[in-house]
Formats: sequence, C-alpha cells, structure tokens
Amino acid sequence: MPDDRDDPQSREGDEAYGPETFAAPDVRHAVAGWLAYLRDARRYADNTLEAYERDARQFLAHLAGRDARPVTLARLNALTPHDFRSFLADRRDEGAQSRSLSRTLSALRSLFRTLERTGALQNRSILAVALPKLPPRLPKPVTEAKAKEVLDEAALDGELSAHPWTGARDQAVLLLLYGSGLRISEALGLNRKDAPLGPRDVLRIKGKGGRERLAPVLPVAQTAIADYIEQCPHTLEPQGPLFVGVKGGRLSPRIVQLLLARLRNNLALPATATPHALRHSFATHLLSRGADLRVIQELLGHASLSTTQGYTAVDRDRLFQAYSKAHPRA
Repeated sequence: MPDDRDDPQSREGDEAYGPETFAAPDVRHAVAGWLAYLRDARRYADNTLEAYERDARQFLAHLAGRDARPVTLARLNALTPHDFRSFLADRRDEGAQSRSLSRTLSALRSLFRTLERTGALQNRSILAVALPKLPPRLPKPVTEAKAKEVLDEAALDGELSAHPWTGARDQAVLLLLYGSGLRISEALGLNRKDAPLGPRDVLRIKGKGGRERLAPVLPVAQTAIADYIEQCPHTLEPQGPLFVGVKGGRLSPRIVQLLLARLRNNLALPATATPHALRHSFATHLLSRGADLRVIQELLGHASLSTTQGYTAVDRDRLFQAYSKAHPRA
C-alpha cells in the first residue's frame, strides 16, 4: 500500500471548467473586481475568498444552465427573488446544508452590493430572500486524555513513514493547535523566523479579519519545535516556511488532515476529531480549569464574546457544579 503521509489530495467538488463557459466577459470582469475588493480592501482570508468565488461560480453556472447561454450583467439585473430561491433549492437537493447555504447567500449579497456600489447594476431582489435558519453549532473537543494520546501517537506515526523526521514535525504542529489554540492555517503559515524558541515563548498571530493576537507557547511545544528543526533535512530559510513537507515546500493542511484521519482510526476517535477540534479542546480545557471567558476570547482571537460563549455550553457540568457551590441558596 502506498504511503500517503505526505501526499496532498486534490480538492473535491471543483468544477473542471472555467467561468468563461457560463459567464459573459462583463460578468467575469465584475466578479474579479469584487474578489479583488474583498481581498485588498476588506482583507478577507484566502479560505473565505475561495469559498465566495466557488459560491458565485456555482450560481452563475446554475443561471447559465437554465438559459443555455452565458450570464450577462443585464441578466443579473433582471433576477427576481424566485431565481435566488430556485438556486438555493437546487443546492439543497444536491445535499448542501443550511450553514453552507447561508454562506452562499451571504456571498451573493456581498457580490450584488459591490456591483451596485460600482454602478454595474441595481438589483436588490436578493434582500427579499431570508437566510436559512441555522442550528446552534457547538464545539466538539476531545478529552484531555485523548488529546495527550493524539500528541503522543503523532510522533509514533512518523516513525512508520519513509521519513521519520516528519513525526517530530507533526507533533510540533499539533502542540501549537492544542497548546496555543492556533488554527491550522495559522500554524502552517509561520515562517522559520517566527519559531518560538527559548527564551521566546509567545507568537504574534494575525488571524481572521486581520486581527492580531498574542499566543503563548508552552515549553513542551518549544522543545518539540526545536527537535523538529534539528531533525528536518531541509534548510529552513528565515523568510521561508517553518513547517515543510518531504520535498521542502510549505506543509499542506491536507497532510495534517490525513494525519488526524489515521490517528482517529488508531485511537478509535470520533469523526469530529479534526485538526480544528484541537483548537476547540484548547479553549474547553482552559474553561474547565477556571480560565476567564474574556481571556479565552483574546487567546482565540474571536471578534465577539458571543462566539467564545459557545464553549460554555460544552462545559455545562462544570458550570452547574460551580453554581451549586457558589450560590447562597443552592
């Protein structure tokens, strides 16, 4: 069986054709300008830009399929609420969930607002389409014991590959996710000059929306990163990536996702045990040990406290215990 430990997989679900097959030149130009505005002026993250571009592409393909001709700005200007609802209904029939449909509608609203602002069209029909109701999405952390098993198993997994040094690399990456609450994109976006080696024990992270925060780094994570750098066979230039793949390029998130998939199988973990679940575990375990919610908000880089408050629902047992001990009439 081939070793897929460092073999990035291609994205699934991307169409095999470009937008020129279903969008007229004026629409292609308008969409490109919208995405450039979101990237340069609004500082949207790359992942968000990719998702919004895909949403717009799917919508234009839907319209072109109905009319059997490329979509023009004039066609977009004539759309009715029924056209948008028809597209969302088709996406739901294809299996899209409410959260995905909500993001799609938000992307299209952004596109039409931008086109109106630039004078390309004036059609507010999309505002008559309500956002799908979303069920509350609670974080799904792993237990403290399982988190430790994941970190230990990551090092052993590398020893079974053709490149044993990747075990030290993978353990260092996972320690930043669980020990510092980083997103996978934030950890893999670090450069060699950013490496938190002693006495440096903090990282300056630029997260979603360009918000900066300070993320403390545990001594065990510092040691793991130092071990990885020592074992790495590639020259790590100061301005180059800190975490690299077997060919020396910046480590792909897909490699870490594949790693967690193997660890889930080895440790009998649920499907929710993903790289991002380690960030959830970081916050949940801090909360369970008495950390202030505002501090956790700062550590995670959340813009709103309401986002962080989702972790209190996960840790209800501890909250009720604290209530029982503290309330004078309990």
